[in-house]
Amino acid sequence: MRMPAGEEPEAATLRLTTSFVGDVAVITVEGFLDATRREQFAEYLSQAGPSMILDLSGVTFMDSRALGLIIHHWQASQAAGGRFALVGVDYSRSKVIWITGLAKVLPLYDSLDEALA
Repeated sequence: MRMPAGEEPEAATLRLTTSFVGDVAVITVEGFLDATRREQFAEYLSQAGPSMILDLSGVTFMDSRALGLIIHHWQASQAAGGRFALVGVDYSRSKVIWITGLAKVLPLYDSLDEALA
């Protein structure tokens, strides 16, 4: 099926929402994290502050550029004395985290409650 110009299939979109638990921004990410959405993702994360938890359970694909952006914000959060965590990371949709070896370094949690504890 051919999409009309300017439209994308639902699976190829990126939706970002934020809620707060105290001073920690909980950012829910749904959809594609790839080079075409990097600028949107970067701008959104830059407004979150130093403490954030990224809920990646709704991510359908992640590339190395998105991972680089996550690493940047993890390092900035550490430097600012903030909290940072990733929850809901699925190997099949975020293989790049394991391929690079960063799954052993990044603060990965199964649930939001574990990340907040």
